[in-house]
Amino acid sequence: MSQAFLAAYDTVLAKWPEGTTHSDVTTPHGRTHVHSCGPHDAPPVLLLPGGGATSTGWYGAATALARTHRVHAADLIGEPGRSVPEPGRPLRTADDLTSWLDALLTGLNLPSTALVGHSYGAWIALRYALRAPGRVDRLVLLDPTNCFTGFSPRYVLRALPMLLRPTPARNRSFLEWETRGAPLDPDWRELDARTADFPTVRPVTGPRPTSTELSTLKPPTLLLLAERSRAHDIAEVAARARVTVPGVETHTLPGATHHTLPAGSPAETYDHIARFLASA
Repeated sequence: MSQAFLAAYDTVLAKWPEGTTHSDVTTPHGRTHVHSCGPHDAPPVLLLPGGGATSTGWYGAATALARTHRVHAADLIGEPGRSVPEPGRPLRTADDLTSWLDALLTGLNLPSTALVGHSYGAWIALRYALRAPGRVDRLVLLDPTNCFTGFSPRYVLRALPMLLRPTPARNRSFLEWETRGAPLDPDWRELDARTADFPTVRPVTGPRPTSTELSTLKPPTLLLLAERSRAHDIAEVAARARVTVPGVETHTLPGATHHTLPAGSPAETYDHIARFLASA
């Protein structure tokens, strides 16, 4: 990884609350880098970033949730960040992701936890909640992708050049398009651009959960959708979630787009999450 990426990563990480600690948890698929803050005896919550993103972007959530929870945020193995894959043990399947999360929770001494995921991180969180419901207390899906509907074809088409041959300029151009030029933290913008310098592997992909699978989802679930998301049609996402997930709670985040989250989340995002987690 480049020095420019590491410098941008550390600049955004400095926005986390005072007293944040950092650790590397050994799992069968490599060392997972985790940031933690909040009271040690508070209920735990684990934050999972979207594809191509890092754990550092959760600084707003960490500041808000650490008042009442022990907050952990992990860099996904194989994605940008400080996690280090185990040679010869890549994540290839959804079952691999389940074993990775099992090992991560065990390494953090968490018999169970609330899970909050954004985008691809939400897909991972949902798949894990379906496979290991006893280890997920509550589930928060932040503008989740490939969970209830597919991507917008226009979104995929615009993302394709960046996905095939990422460069900082292409990352910046795509972010500008999806966020419609929304004002964002310039340090986070720079980190997002610099993720193009990071040597990633092909992410684990898989089918969307079926209606039958979703109907068996056990943890209480909160679905937060970005009003101006270009990743998908949020009305379709909300409609399918309400039909398939028992008791799901849904809210729309005004003015938000898929990629203004989580670093540029509107204030009410964390109000919704904090209230939902407190209702356990």
